[in-house]
Amino acid sequence: MDAPHIPDNKILAWIELIRSQRTLLKYIERALKDAGHPPLTWHNVLLELLKADDNGLRPTELENRILLPQYGLSRLLNRMERAGLIARSKDPRDGRSQIIEITALGRRVQAEMWPVYATALKSAFGDKLTTSEAKGLFEVLARFRSEEEPA
Repeated sequence: MDAPHIPDNKILAWIELIRSQRTLLKYIERALKDAGHPPLTWHNVLLELLKADDNGLRPTELENRILLPQYGLSRLLNRMERAGLIARSKDPRDGRSQIIEITALGRRVQAEMWPVYATALKSAFGDKLTTSEAKGLFEVLARFRSEEEPA
C-alpha cells in the first residue's frame, strides 16, 4: 500500500503541535513540582471531582473527563486515595462499580495547586496569544475532536 501524500507544511504543523504540547506540559509540571505540589494529573482529577459536586464520578466517567491521558488511572487513584485526596465508595446504582469523591483535603490541595498552575499556564501559553489567536487556535483544534475517528 502506498503512503498518502501529506504536504510538508502539514507534517511540520503536526510535529510542532506535539512538541509544543510536550514543552508546555513539562513547564507546568516543573512549576507544580517546584512549588511542592503533586503532578498535573492529580490536579486534573481533583478538578473534575470538584466539578461533580457531591455526586462523585465513576472511574470511567473520570477517565473521559481528565485533560491528560491516564493509562494507569486505577494506580493513580490508589495513590491519591492513600494521600487522603479522594475517597471511594460503592455506587448505590450499581454495586459492582465505584464512585470517586473528592475529600476536604483534596479540595484544599486543588485550591493550593490552582494559582501555581494558572500562573504557569498564563506565562507559558496565555501570554503568547492574543484573544483572537486563542479563539482561532481553539476553533482549529476543536475540529480534531469533532468526530470519533478522523476521516
